[in-house]
Amino acid sequence: MGLFHPTRTSREAEQPPPRRSLLKRLPWELRLLVLAAVYLGLPAIAALVAAVAYYTVVLPDPLAMRHRERTPIARILARDGAPLSERGSADPYVPIDLLPRHLVDAVLAVEDRRFFEHRGFDPAGLARAVLANLRAGHFTQGGSTLTQQLAKNLFLTSERTIGRKVEELTLALWLELRLSKRDILELYLNRVYFGGGAYGVEAAAQRFFGKSAQNVDIAEAAMLAGLLKAPSRFSPASNPAIAKVRSRNVLGKMVEAGFLSQEEADAASHTTVRLADPGPHRGASGADYVVDAVLELLPTLVGPSAGELIVETTIDGSLQRRAQAMVGEVMASEGRNVDAGQAGLVVLDMDGGMRAVVGGRSYAESQFNRALKAKRQPGSAFKTFVYLAALESGLTPDSTVLDLPILGSGWSPRNEGAGYRGEVTLRQALSQSMNAAAARLHMSVGPRRTASVARRLGIRSPLREEASLALGTSEVTLLELTGAYGVLANAGRALEPHLIERVRTASGRVLYQRPKGRPDVLVAPEHVGALNDMLGAVLVSGTGRRAALGDRPAAGKTGTSQDFRDAWFVGYTAHFTAGVWVGNDDQRAMNKVMGGSLPARLWRDVMMLAHEGHVPAPLSRPAPASPTVLVSRGGRAAHERLLMPRERIGPEFVERAITAERGRPP
Repeated sequence: MGLFHPTRTSREAEQPPPRRSLLKRLPWELRLLVLAAVYLGLPAIAALVAAVAYYTVVLPDPLAMRHRERTPIARILARDGAPLSERGSADPYVPIDLLPRHLVDAVLAVEDRRFFEHRGFDPAGLARAVLANLRAGHFTQGGSTLTQQLAKNLFLTSERTIGRKVEELTLALWLELRLSKRDILELYLNRVYFGGGAYGVEAAAQRFFGKSAQNVDIAEAAMLAGLLKAPSRFSPASNPAIAKVRSRNVLGKMVEAGFLSQEEADAASHTTVRLADPGPHRGASGADYVVDAVLELLPTLVGPSAGELIVETTIDGSLQRRAQAMVGEVMASEGRNVDAGQAGLVVLDMDGGMRAVVGGRSYAESQFNRALKAKRQPGSAFKTFVYLAALESGLTPDSTVLDLPILGSGWSPRNEGAGYRGEVTLRQALSQSMNAAAARLHMSVGPRRTASVARRLGIRSPLREEASLALGTSEVTLLELTGAYGVLANAGRALEPHLIERVRTASGRVLYQRPKGRPDVLVAPEHVGALNDMLGAVLVSGTGRRAALGDRPAAGKTGTSQDFRDAWFVGYTAHFTAGVWVGNDDQRAMNKVMGGSLPARLWRDVMMLAHEGHVPAPLSRPAPASPTVLVSRGGRAAHERLLMPRERIGPEFVERAITAERGRPP
């Protein structure tokens, strides 16, 4: 089986053909008109005929596009207009007869198994997708046929409206009238986006495997076909493990469709796929992680486009090169000594523009962007949201909370190294990163409020509204955590991290312009001032002293996840916000690397580079307020259990609580 339907056997040929109804004897074009008139009415069929006639006159011959169209060339510029990179070329158009049958079958198996049975619109496939989405409770499948996807690719934008969907359906019918199934499939394979700047199956094969699409084996074909659903997520260059799982899923679908036997699929699933070497020029500029991110964003911003594109980014070219080199050097020396294999870094300006993005220690070694895509536990770097929730509930930096074991709750977090401090101010508790105090605050204000504060500031990853959330057990990306701290740096105003400012053609026509607007105020000024005070103490006398920037006011927070799997430092000045993550891709524990060690030093060194030429400026300070003692909203019993009233605090109580904690199992 494969590209064409199998011929009938000799026994089948001997049987008399079954009797068919009059309708089925008609050509499919006439059947379409008859059925449309019956089910939609004469006005609808008239509109359909008029639309098809209009497209025939106005639109070019689709087959002519295979000779004229080429992969768009993207010239990617830094914020000052200096070139960062140029990607794209006139990739050859490969006729379908030259492509291996298993490659075509792999695409049909995952994108449109009934391609040879429908005429541009597949009601059965659409119904199947709707049922699957209803069962899952969210969008998991699309109902577009391969012809509809080609219509969108050739003639439409990426806009999602009912009107555009109707136009897509009409264009799909028009394509089916104008072209053969072979022509539609050939155009699709040579136009579809595979990610990494690769448009068309030949460019994709060269990009990921360093070979022509004519020579890919079954395992490579399955991996290419798997890219079509989500080119960024399933990229073998940046997510090899996920890409391998996806390719096995594609092989399973090929077996279901009858394109492969189970034995062939099993053999392919165990085949080692060798990825192409990115080449000596890749990784040398320091901007390759940025360039890949830009190319992944372009289709969503401007849709399919030919010719030359000029992409204006927010990147500071000099800072980007030096930051990438610094991360590579530090991780090659200090990182190796403490069993830390990877790092990610992001620097944002006060508009949310990404000035530098370091996705890993070496692009040549791994193209996975840890700054933008990796989700890891932030540890104590998440506590900032707990303390903001406490401030918004009426507390101040001088309010007190107990840093003592939480008894009788079934969960009692322990402080790292220094033991328990008893009654402390919120400023002391945050600057010294006291786990027990943060847990008490979190349980007092409520996990839902803490999660709500984090989401308000820009955390989009799922958050588990439970007791341990206070200590950063829900995974987030470095970019979203850095962006959330950027709201505080921006005086509480909304800050949306972004990489692309404008996209235009070589002739100057603007295809995309980042919208400007007055940002909403997300955090009250008095609470921003209070957090600046508390997070400033982290760098002055707390766990982040190695990140201090001399006479330049700064604020930030360390973070270390369980068993030293992740180490973070995220902080800001009046000019920039930056975040650093250090860890291992396989979640392996490091040798006692904490947020206040290697990440804090990296943060300091990169921020010193970013601030060259900038005069030190103060952070806003909190209004003076009288000290208060934290009281839980959960009533007297909850108050005594979590926070303990001031009169109960004494040497005897502290000794009793610590003794009880030591007797608990680890």
